[in-house]
Amino acid sequence: MNTLTLKIIFTIGVVLSVIIRIPYQRETRKNIIIDDRKTPEEKITLLLIFVGMLLLPFSYVLSPWLNFANYHLPIWTNILGMLTFAIALWLFWRTHDDLGKNWSPTLQIREGHTLVKYGVYRVIRHPMYTSVLLWCIAQALLLPNWIAGLSGLVSFTIAYATRIDKEEQMLLEQFGDEYETYKQQTTRLVPYLF
Repeated sequence: MNTLTLKIIFTIGVVLSVIIRIPYQRETRKNIIIDDRKTPEEKITLLLIFVGMLLLPFSYVLSPWLNFANYHLPIWTNILGMLTFAIALWLFWRTHDDLGKNWSPTLQIREGHTLVKYGVYRVIRHPMYTSVLLWCIAQALLLPNWIAGLSGLVSFTIAYATRIDKEEQMLLEQFGDEYETYKQQTTRLVPYLF
């Protein structure tokens, strides 16, 4: 598949993710935050995700300055990338829909926050992270560039490693034994594996 087509497919995926998120972002702005753990480290983590999943990929999509790091992938990997992005977008939407007013882009508890244990949350505690991981894998398969293609996986890995334990601790503090029981019944990222 030619590079322009892959860039267009990636761009469509990103646009769809924005369309998915906008209504939920609007809805959650109305909620009162009762526990905000947006530390400087959290802000740096969000910036890192922005750079790895948007800034560098779109620098590659819109300009030639990263072309020195291009590589070639067989067409089957591009098709796998499209399928992976489609699954990531479905899971991204499903996660937002299941969370509803409980969704937050940062480590926050909002007034009336409930522990969601239905939908995709029946088997995965952090399906938003799973959807982002799938997006990053798709990015690597759709953008054949050592920098733009892999920057999502690098930023996700760092963000996941620095954030997930804090998020679980916050939820444990908020929901106590209910969350501890829920943890025993689910996996963090991949159903039935881990």
